[in-house]
Amino acid sequence: MSRSDQAVQQDTMRAVVQDAYGSTDVLRTSRADVPVIADDEVLIRVHAAGVDRGTWHLMTGRPYLMRVIGFGFRRPKNRVPGLDVAGVVEAIGPKVTRFAVGDEVFGISRGSFAEFAAAKESKLALKPAGITYEQAAAVPVSASTAHQALHLAGRLEPGQKLLVNGASGGVGSYAVQLGKAHGAEVTGVASTAKLDFVRSLGADHVVDHTQPGDLPDRYDLILDIGGNTPLRRLRRALTPTGTIVFVGGEGGGNVTGGIGRGMRAALRSPFVRQRFVMMAAKERHDELEQVAELIVAGSVTPAVERTYPLDGVAEALKHLEDGKARGKLVITVLPQDA
Repeated sequence: MSRSDQAVQQDTMRAVVQDAYGSTDVLRTSRADVPVIADDEVLIRVHAAGVDRGTWHLMTGRPYLMRVIGFGFRRPKNRVPGLDVAGVVEAIGPKVTRFAVGDEVFGISRGSFAEFAAAKESKLALKPAGITYEQAAAVPVSASTAHQALHLAGRLEPGQKLLVNGASGGVGSYAVQLGKAHGAEVTGVASTAKLDFVRSLGADHVVDHTQPGDLPDRYDLILDIGGNTPLRRLRRALTPTGTIVFVGGEGGGNVTGGIGRGMRAALRSPFVRQRFVMMAAKERHDELEQVAELIVAGSVTPAVERTYPLDGVAEALKHLEDGKARGKLVITVLPQDA
């Protein structure tokens, strides 16, 4: 679809851009071209955009494995960063059937730190009624990852014991709530300062990650989001036929990051009774719709710690990098009453 066929009347937009990999210093607010959408895409007028670890990795270009597999070798493939998005449909491609102009949507886009973003129809869902755009923008990447880690990779059953290692972050805050909604007994591992936050999410038990020695129980499923706990310690806390799901790639070196640790564990899985799964989340609307149902029912609540203006993206990513975030951070692009 050409830009002249779209509802938007302007050629450029206000956006955060980066032309190289690096620290938050590579980010700047500038003018950028309004995205041209493909036949199966939707153009969204962005109200809010979520901040997640994936965006930080795409900013830094680390681990370097990301560059090799197609995210841009010397510089980011997408000049405008940002994945999580919530807003209003501005235009649709000719093959789009699930949405119409004016629909309130949320999901995963390319370049959500901008006034407009393009997204595949398959990666969007209708925004749940009764929540703000900021809350909706806090859902897509983290909640979908947690949902897939628990149900597809982890095969969680009601009544099982679940340990969430890294329970205070974006994925972890949803994993605790989704585990409870599914009837599991949930233990959350976090830093001392964040234990009360993890309790507020509904965790049955909390563990300070600085606590020495073995973890206090045996678990049917462990989600390892933090990435810094030695595998042998996690295995000792696992039932003889339990499962460890490695989520994301935190920690490790610059080449493979924490991904390498999970891959090595997964290679051992066929030779032991315990299961070790390295998970790569898929971006699809059915996961969003299932989480949306739980939000509407009151079983899950997006935990938004802070919101920032578009000019505050660098500050938000620094807050995330420093490990200070509780739950999700969100960028407000278009104010709620605009």
